[in-house]
Amino acid sequence: MSGEADRPLVVEGLTKEFGNVVANDAVSFAVNEGEVFGFLGPNGAGKSTTIRLLLGLLKPTSGTATVLGADVRDEAALTEAKRRIGYLPAHLGFAEEATGEAVLEYHGAVKGDSRRAELLELFTPPVDRPIREYSTGNKRMLGLVQAFMHDPDLVIMDEPTSGLDPLKQEAFNEFVRDERDRGTTVFFSSHVLSEVRRVCDRVGILRGGSVVELENVEALLHRGGKHVRVHASDAAIATITDLDGVVDPDRFAEGVQFIYAGGVNALLRELAAHDVRDVEVGEPPIEDVFAHYYGGEGTPDGSSPTEEAWDGSGGATGESDGAEATSENDGTGATNV
Repeated sequence: MSGEADRPLVVEGLTKEFGNVVANDAVSFAVNEGEVFGFLGPNGAGKSTTIRLLLGLLKPTSGTATVLGADVRDEAALTEAKRRIGYLPAHLGFAEEATGEAVLEYHGAVKGDSRRAELLELFTPPVDRPIREYSTGNKRMLGLVQAFMHDPDLVIMDEPTSGLDPLKQEAFNEFVRDERDRGTTVFFSSHVLSEVRRVCDRVGILRGGSVVELENVEALLHRGGKHVRVHASDAAIATITDLDGVVDPDRFAEGVQFIYAGGVNALLRELAAHDVRDVEVGEPPIEDVFAHYYGGEGTPDGSSPTEEAWDGSGGATGESDGAEATSENDGTGATNV
């Protein structure tokens, strides 16, 4: 990958096998400086395994990656690079008896905490209380504070909004956009497809451990066609659904909805020739766009990947730590990256 040596993340042929299961299969991509990159796929696609490989928590079977210029196979270089990295794992291992304040004090002593006060105002975990009293959302907010409080150059997050209420999710989205504007590079896995367009500049889509698409989000949505809903007579609907570019028509009581792969102006000219009472044209649900890459094979049960099926916890394709995994958290909840 020429010309990519100065990029914060460069992944080249990264492969991880757990026995007979290939969790990552020659994964290659690069992330630009100051970019929000979404790493997407349903349960078991290989997202969490990739993140653990990037952080040195797993050793690659073959291939490699560089993180802030450090080869993930070079332990000393990667350890030095981690001073400039923030990390939020999918599964937080904070010690139940510790308070949030104690967790942050520990992290601050290890890596600094210049933005701690600012972040506590935004994410508001109850730091004076022990972790055992925290809700899932409060644990996630505490994790976000520790991931960003030392003002890292690169932040790697696994399912960062899991457990957050809608208001905090939106606060997180706005914060990430602001961080991008400050020049911070953000890489995160997600199954919350609705937030992808609002936050990400580009996405990588995984299928069965392999990258099947690297694309700008707006281009991805544009290529997905338009979602059209038409109220019309039965005769008009019969003609409309036969038009070139109409995909997956679905009848309802007074009309039909479908994805249209052609130009909108051409569609409107066609509709004007028929008995149409009302028409709505908009972008398709992003779930439909991603379904193009999965069909009936994206989920463990072979169903199409609805938003509920997209999950970053791993498991379906062996996305587990394996015997080589090292602990992501110590007894105080510190992330050992």
